[in-house]
Amino acid sequence: MNDAIAKSLLLMVLGMGVVFAFLSLLVVIMNLLAKVLPRLAFLMPDPEPPKPKARPAPPADGAVALAIAAALRRAGRL
Repeated sequence: MNDAIAKSLLLMVLGMGVVFAFLSLLVVIMNLLAKVLPRLAFLMPDPEPPKPKARPAPPADGAVALAIAAALRRAGRL
């Protein structure tokens, strides 16, 4: 029984060590990339933002405004 517990503890410590080593390596690589990538930013410039499209002016039709007002009044919102 003691042999099984010793093996399970060894396996647990080994697994935790592997996870700790991987996470430590991940932190080191991310910190290294944080220092290196800003120096290489000139290779990939930011894209220009799209220009806003000109919207056509809404029709200045009084009948449309009257219909909207009537619909709102009928719905009880005006």
